[in-house]
Amino acid sequence: MNRREFLWLGARTVAAFSGLGLVAACARNPVTGQSQFMLMSEQDEVQIDRQYAPRQHSNDYGPVRDQALNQYVDSVGQALARRSHRPEMPYSFEVLNATYVNAYAFPGGSIACTRGILVGLSNEAELAALLGHEAGHVNARHTAARMSQGTITQLLLGGAGAAVGGGALGQVVSGLGSLGASAMLASYSRDDERQADALGQEYMVRAGYNPWGEVQLMEFLVAQQKARPSALETLFATHPMSEERLNDARERAQTQYAAARDLPLLEARFMDNTAALRRQAGTIRALQDGEKYMGKKNYREAAAAFDAALAKAPDDYAGLLMMAKCQAAMERWSEAGRYAAAAKQAYPGEPQALYVEGYVALAAKRYDQAYDDFAAFDKALPGNLIMTFLRGYCREQQDRTGEAAALYRRYLEAGGQGKPAQYAYARLVQWGYIRR
Repeated sequence: MNRREFLWLGARTVAAFSGLGLVAACARNPVTGQSQFMLMSEQDEVQIDRQYAPRQHSNDYGPVRDQALNQYVDSVGQALARRSHRPEMPYSFEVLNATYVNAYAFPGGSIACTRGILVGLSNEAELAALLGHEAGHVNARHTAARMSQGTITQLLLGGAGAAVGGGALGQVVSGLGSLGASAMLASYSRDDERQADALGQEYMVRAGYNPWGEVQLMEFLVAQQKARPSALETLFATHPMSEERLNDARERAQTQYAAARDLPLLEARFMDNTAALRRQAGTIRALQDGEKYMGKKNYREAAAAFDAALAKAPDDYAGLLMMAKCQAAMERWSEAGRYAAAAKQAYPGEPQALYVEGYVALAAKRYDQAYDDFAAFDKALPGNLIMTFLRGYCREQQDRTGEAAALYRRYLEAGGQGKPAQYAYARLVQWGYIRR
C-alpha cells in the first residue's frame, strides 16, 4: 500500500463514521476486552488483507511450490488460530520463496514466513512460536490500530484525502520498484511486540507445544543477527528485538507455563516435514549473500553469489529473478531478459516474473513485449495502477497515440498521482485530448 492509498483508506474510513461521533469509533479489543479507538471494522481488515497480501507475497517471490511444506506449515498455524482470541478470522499460513529472514501478518489473517527463516528453525515448537507471534498481531489488531491512529494524524494535519506525489518518470520507467505493501508492514512498537510475544506463547501452549520453543526461537534470531546481520535487517526493522523480549519469554516459560515444560518440541516431525527445504540451505545462503551485495550496489559480487546459488538450483525462481535484477542493474539487458524468461518458465503464473521481464523489455525498447508483460501482470495481480501508466507509455513509444491517450486518461481518472500523472496529463494536453 503506497502512501496515497493509505490516505485514501483513511478518508474512506473517516467518511464511514462521519456523523456518528467518536463513540462510534470505539471497539472492544478482542484480547484485552478494553475499549479501543478503532476506525476499521473487521470487514475492512479482511478486505485490505485480500487486496494487499497477494502483492506482498509476490514481492517475496510467491509461495514455495512444495505443497506438502505449505500444508504442513498451515496445519501448525491453524492449530494456533483455533485457540486464539479471534478464531473466526480467515487465517492462512504460507512459506514464501524469499530468502531474507522474516515473517509477517496482514490484518485479516494472512500470515507468511520466508524460506530464509524457516530453514534455520530446529523444531515445530519454534515454528509454532513464530506463527503464534504473527497471529498475536492479528488478534490484538495491531495493524488496524496503527492505521486508525495514522488516520487521525492525517486529519490533524489537514490531509486525510490529500493527493500525494510519486517518483519521477525516469524512476518509474527505469527502476525495479517494490511490488509489495510496505506501509502495511511498518515497524511495530515495542509494546506491540511484547504483547504479540506473550500471545504467541499462550497460543502455542494451548495447542500443546513446549513454551521453551519461543525462547529457542529468540535465541536463534539473536545468534543469526550476529552471524548474518544483513539477512535480518527487515525482520528487526519491522519487529524490534531486545534482550528484554528474550528474558520475558524465558521468565514466562519458567513461571506462568512451568507446568507445560514437558510438552513436546516435536523436532523429528519438523525435520521430516522440512527435509526438502533444508537441502536448499546452501542455495539460500548464497542468495542471501547476493542480496547483501545488491544492497551495497556491488553488482559483480552479487552476480557471482547468484551464479553460485543457481549452480546448486538452476530452476530456483527467486534466484533467477534476483539474477535478472542484478543483470538489469548493470544494464546487461540481454542477460537480464534471459534470466527473467527462465524465471517465468520456472514458476508459470507467478506475477513478479512478468513485471521484471516487462521492465527489462521496456529498458531494451522492446515495447510490444513490455506491453504484453505489463498487461499479463495486471491480469494476474490486479490493482497496481502504475501498470496502466506503463502500458500507455509503451503505446506512446510505438506512436500508437490513441491507445496511449486512452490508457493515460484511465490512469488519471483512477487516481494516478505525482510525476507520472503530470507526464500523462501533459501528453493529453499536447495531443489535444484535454484543454488547459
